[in-house]
This record gives sequence, structure tokens and C-alpha cells, in this order.
Amino acid sequence: MQQDGDARLASAGFAQYEVSAYAKPGRQCRHNLNYWHFGDYLGIGAGAHGKATAGGAVIRTEKPRSPRAYLAGGGRLGAIRRVVPSAELPFEFMLNALRLSEGLRLSDFERTTGLAATTVQPKLGDFAKRGLVASEGDHFRATDLGFRFLNDLLAGFLPEQSDRRAPVELYTAPSRFGSDRDFGDFVSEMP
Repeated sequence: MQQDGDARLASAGFAQYEVSAYAKPGRQCRHNLNYWHFGDYLGIGAGAHGKATAGGAVIRTEKPRSPRAYLAGGGRLGAIRRVVPSAELPFEFMLNALRLSEGLRLSDFERTTGLAATTVQPKLGDFAKRGLVASEGDHFRATDLGFRFLNDLLAGFLPEQSDRRAPVELYTAPSRFGSDRDFGDFVSEMP
């Protein structure tokens, strides 16, 4: 069914630019492309997530999911702020970049994560041998098979052990940076 859908979209002038999106040339969703290129964004509103890069650190933010809790805090209070540990950055980057048909360049990985390309090269090489990833120089992209099994491919970049809390705990645990502090205050204190 998916292959038939792909063929029909292609015959209508649409190309798959991302694992779950098709567009005519020049009509890709710029908003989502920012996510997939590991760009920064603000999370505004109940349940919103954000990402900021400051002082070489990647910071994830989450607002309370409940509109009532969000409004009770004036929209700022209760946000969870978390610096992503370097051990999780390869997964975070690949989770986004490998969604794109164009894939990624190792130079972009280094620039956006601050980690050496050697952090992910062995895994990318292993996936290339298994036919899940195609490579040309420092450019890697998921193959058709890799796209069909993208979750399995991405799981290969998960850190061996993570101190990441379960999603439910993320919304109930107090912020270690204090619930009355503004995201800008936190970022300005980054080294």
C-alpha cells in the first residue's frame, strides 16, 4: 500500500523529502525542516517543547501539559529545563536528521552537537553494511529499507545507559533550575 501511495504521489509531482512528508519542489514545510536540521525553537503554550543551543550545550524545555497548570503558572512557571547529556546527542541528532531523504553530513553533526564525527561513524558504517544507510564521503542517508525500518535504525544510536526519566516523571518532577526562573535567565548563565 505504501509503495502504491509513493508511486501515485510521485506521478502527481510530489517527492518524499522526509519519512512522513511529501511535497512538490520548493514547497517543503520550513517549520518542520528546522526540527529535522536540529535547529533551535521556542516552545510556547501548554505541553510545548523547545530546544536551544547555548554555550555549547543543547537544552530541552517542556511546559506543563495541562492547560490549567500552564495558566496557573503564568505560562512561564513549571517549565522543565534539561541539558541534554553528550551521550544522548548522537541519538537526538540522528532522530531528526535521518528522517530527511537528503540525510546528513558529518560536518553538520559536528557543528550542531560539538561532538567528533568519530562518535557516530562506526555505527553509520555498520548500518551501511546492513543496507540501512547509504554513504558518499561524509554524507549519509537512510536507504529505502532504512526508511521502512527507521525506528530500528534510530535505536542503534541510543546511549547504552541513560539517566533520562520516564515521560510521566518529566511532567511531575520539579525543575532543578527552579520553577520561578525564566529560560533566558538560565541560558544567560550557561558557560
